[in-house]
Amino acid sequence: MNKEEIENEIEESDVEKKNFMRTVHTFVIRAGRMTDAQKSDYEELSGKWCVAYRAEKIDYKKLFKNDNPVIVEIGFGMGQATAIIAKEHPEVNYIGIEVHKAGVGRLLGEIKANNLENLYIIEHDAIEVLENMIANDSVDGFHVFFPDPWPKKKHHKRRLMTRPRTNLLCSKLKAGGYIYMATDWLPYAQWAIDELSQTEGLRNKYDGFAPHQEWRPETKFEAKGLKADRATSEIFFVKA
Repeated sequence: MNKEEIENEIEESDVEKKNFMRTVHTFVIRAGRMTDAQKSDYEELSGKWCVAYRAEKIDYKKLFKNDNPVIVEIGFGMGQATAIIAKEHPEVNYIGIEVHKAGVGRLLGEIKANNLENLYIIEHDAIEVLENMIANDSVDGFHVFFPDPWPKKKHHKRRLMTRPRTNLLCSKLKAGGYIYMATDWLPYAQWAIDELSQTEGLRNKYDGFAPHQEWRPETKFEAKGLKADRATSEIFFVKA
């Protein structure tokens, strides 16, 4: 195989990886009713605290008016933990990505109630946001709390913590940046450790699962899982 053929093969491989991430979504839009409060907050506040999706990189300094570290949370659900963490760490900037409008409305209400100035929302597919709006080597950390485990084998390709998606996450991290995941589905936790361990540029900060990170608050979803004897597994990888 000559040099040109090798380069073409590499280019085709890259295209296949990108097409995989774009066509196989990590989420499904489920019908869900917004409460009147969520609707009201969405209508009133989305124009200020939601960043519109567009194929251009975010200027963090322009958005947040400071040079503080930036943490991106993928799939914040109803946003309870997101709001608490942002409130307790005003020295850090947060971007939450979510596709479900009810959760966006709920978190917007939390932003208003807690006078948060360090948290913005992007209501869009996280993979497209990462590809087109987040610059390489610019993120200090990713939070992924209780993502859909996609338990059926035929749906494993939808899991967020799957290569090449983990390669995309790694490319956006600064050196020393981290990926922190919590899940109550043990098979997914074991899968994620394997996928992240095989992702070039990442290393496990701990020997296996991570200890509980005390700064992460327990959510109602997590409490229900614990009550049902579903223990939480935590995973913490760092970019070398």
